[in-house]
Amino acid sequence: MTESRLSRRGVLFGGAMIGAGALTAGCTSNDEKDPAPAAQVGNAGGDNDKPGKQVTIGFSAPAADHGWIGAIAKNAQAAAKQYSDVTYKPVEPTNDINQQISAVESLISQKVGVLVLLPNDGEQLNQVARKAMDAGIPVVNLDRIFPDKLSYRSWIGGDNYGMGVAAGHYVGKKLKDKGVAKPVILEIQGIATLPLTQDRSRGFADALKTYGFSVTAKQDAKFTVESGNQVASNLLQAHKKIDALWNHDDDQGVGVLAAIKQAGRKEFFMVGGAGSANAMREIKAGGVLEATVTYSPTMAGSAIKVARLLGQGRGMGDLVELQVPQSITLASETITKDNVDRYLPLGFES
Repeated sequence: MTESRLSRRGVLFGGAMIGAGALTAGCTSNDEKDPAPAAQVGNAGGDNDKPGKQVTIGFSAPAADHGWIGAIAKNAQAAAKQYSDVTYKPVEPTNDINQQISAVESLISQKVGVLVLLPNDGEQLNQVARKAMDAGIPVVNLDRIFPDKLSYRSWIGGDNYGMGVAAGHYVGKKLKDKGVAKPVILEIQGIATLPLTQDRSRGFADALKTYGFSVTAKQDAKFTVESGNQVASNLLQAHKKIDALWNHDDDQGVGVLAAIKQAGRKEFFMVGGAGSANAMREIKAGGVLEATVTYSPTMAGSAIKVARLLGQGRGMGDLVELQVPQSITLASETITKDNVDRYLPLGFES
């Protein structure tokens, strides 16, 4: 599961588009008869929520065997339903590379207007994405990136390194404020061999370093509830005193929290990752889990909105440029008890 950022609550993401009116408020000339350049620029984007050219958007993603992936499909469908000018064509989700390639080829043969594609593996689906681009079908690459930039028109995803940085700053600041000199900090990863996991761990380590801290021990838990439970149990047994724990993934965090509760451990605090509704409810209730850092599946809804704009030849209404950006990275936001109510509606069920 990843660089400029537009707020999900602003221009495009997580809700209706904001029109260009905010750019037209001032006049740049003392002569009221002169046209205002700001107004001319603002109108280039237009009111993007108004119906426009009909667009058929094809969509392909892996099978929903993980809460985050399941939420990807739901967010994409919900965004598509907002627009009368969008025809949404999802194909059967699959974890089989060859089946996903075949499904994407079927969308190409149907001549969809735009293709939103979250590949099982960016490298292995790179060629079929390039085939779509060569056929004149813009590809919005969602999350797992294609190695060839000619294989996609726009990429949108989360910030894995930023997740680690956000978690590291939460942990580091809290321990520093408490005056803990040599804290025991544990880290439960997803799949250690994945670049995304390595980015998260690197960001976490870099942020902790600014406080003079480092990770005491880490182990990967494969993004599953079962492995999360087992790995957490092992770490709890190995460390009789813990100060903080960062778990990369809220889905596997269900198992992690179960192990903590079973062991009756309460001397440390925990930070989660991704922003599941389960984690947010735990944060709201109070307990070991105090925060989670987002890697939100709302990016799929944003990808549909981007695809619609591409199909209609529009730009983003609050930007000066006339075209959709080539790359959009969502910031990793820290959810705590203080702001959890704002984020809960965006959470996904593990």
